Amino acid sequence: MELEFDVRIDAGVLYDYMLRHTYSSGAGILGSAVGALGVVAFFLSGYPLYLILGLLILLYQPAALYLRAKRQALNPVFKQPLHYRMDQEGVFVSQGETEQFQRWADMYKAVSTGRSLILYTSKVNACIFPRKDLGEKQADVIAAISRHMAPEKVQIRM
Repeated sequence: MELEFDVRIDAGVLYDYMLRHTYSSGAGILGSAVGALGVVAFFLSGYPLYLILGLLILLYQPAALYLRAKRQALNPVFKQPLHYRMDQEGVFVSQGETEQFQRWADMYKAVSTGRSLILYTSKVNACIFPRKDLGEKQADVIAAISRHMAPEKVQIRM
């Protein structure tokens, strides 16, 4: 079965992806824990410096990711929609005259957020499928991913 759809990547979609990617990594979790410990230390000790440092650590990462997403969304590649085609062999992505292909066997993992399905092609690169762009094809996309990837690589929720 072949499945085709178009997606548009904007700053909101990129920010959602960056938040998921960052806060599911060890560094993101550690940073949040350190920031939270700073806030807890303030309540235990009363030293305002702990609160300031804790809040800075907790708020810096999301703010920096938001600014990075806004800047990255200005990239000309995101001005036009990306066309995806999924078949038995893998995933084709095209834009204008350029087309790339990734085999299902080479996919790293598939995850979801409330706003997107994310198909990682490596530890740091991914195809992002905004749910709003998938519409009624969302269930078919999830089924295709689940059919062609090993179950331990698929962590998608409806």
